[in-house]
Amino acid sequence: MPQQPQIRPMKKLPRDSENDYTRAIAESRRATVEAEVGVALTHTGAYSIDPAVLPGNIEGFSGVAQVPLGLAGPVLVNGEHAQGEFYIPMATTEGTLVASYSRGMRLTREAGGVTVTVIDDAMQRAPVFAFENARFARDFGEWISENFPHIKAVAEQTTSAGKLRNIEQYALGKMRWLRFNYTTGDAAGQNMVSKATRHACMWILDQSIPGLEHFSLAANFDTDKKHSFLNSLHTRGKRVVAEITLPAALLKDVMHTTGEALFKQRQLSNMGAMLAGSVNNGAHFANGLAAMFIACGQDVANIAESSAGFVHGELKPNGDYYFSATIPSLIIATYGGGTGLPTQRECLDLLGCYGQDKALKFAEIAAAVVLCGELSLSSAIVSDQWVSSHDKFGRNRP
Repeated sequence: MPQQPQIRPMKKLPRDSENDYTRAIAESRRATVEAEVGVALTHTGAYSIDPAVLPGNIEGFSGVAQVPLGLAGPVLVNGEHAQGEFYIPMATTEGTLVASYSRGMRLTREAGGVTVTVIDDAMQRAPVFAFENARFARDFGEWISENFPHIKAVAEQTTSAGKLRNIEQYALGKMRWLRFNYTTGDAAGQNMVSKATRHACMWILDQSIPGLEHFSLAANFDTDKKHSFLNSLHTRGKRVVAEITLPAALLKDVMHTTGEALFKQRQLSNMGAMLAGSVNNGAHFANGLAAMFIACGQDVANIAESSAGFVHGELKPNGDYYFSATIPSLIIATYGGGTGLPTQRECLDLLGCYGQDKALKFAEIAAAVVLCGELSLSSAIVSDQWVSSHDKFGRNRP
């Protein structure tokens, strides 16, 4: 057998048990890596934030990954919580993205603004209980329903913001999943509901449930940071609808297309999404949401759920075009997580969306941005401007 090459072990990264969030310790980590791999970390080491604000957000802090930030808009939002015009911070490296969204914002602004409605709000944890047989599991489900008021009180002992709305039940064989649904205030709430649900489940386990063989706090039914059709039907995070009716003359003037052409393309796109088994029949929800998430300190992995959605179009008899975008699982926060970090807070402040009682406002703005992006890209495809616009604004090659 050929002799395996010897691999030289790398040095351990420096740690400071007293204070691991200083410029000095970050510099020492970069210096160790630079010496080991021979790559200069000049730009990652240039930042304005104070490392002291980072505990709870990152471990082993060594520098920053700088993403270019553009401002799109303004977008005109006719929401119940967000009303008026907003400049939209978008962090991205994709050329044409900010320009495309701005074009959609111009169209919707001249049409009177995007109407946005939050129609549901829930964050979940879904533990599973396994029993000796299905009858024990069925009886347990009945016991859960009878004891919901007490379970709710126990769960809410761990949080001042989280409120347990209801517990859905799903049976399979001798197992029963309980989908705990909470409102979580201005936090995204995944950690909040995990703690609350665990506390409630510990109380449940203390009740000597007949036939119970096994319990797990999570068994992939809440699909945390993964999309599911259950979430599309029953909501995870905020369920938001953005809608607008576009005058025919405005579509022709701004987008160089017609409602009839957009409606025809919508039917083709619906079929294509169905054929592909897509979780979204729209064009690119993820583009606008990811750019806003990065700029505004959201947990970017939540794009896995938040980018799913549904678009719907109707051609009016006079040539006007009604269009809506529904986001069933928009997971956002205006408090906690990365929202309080310096640049991220600046972007939320720019929107008037940092802090208490601002999550629904942020959700409405985000949904309006998604709709603008859908209209702009679909119009570019129909009017054959899609490729040419990327060639003009998105080329960045030697």
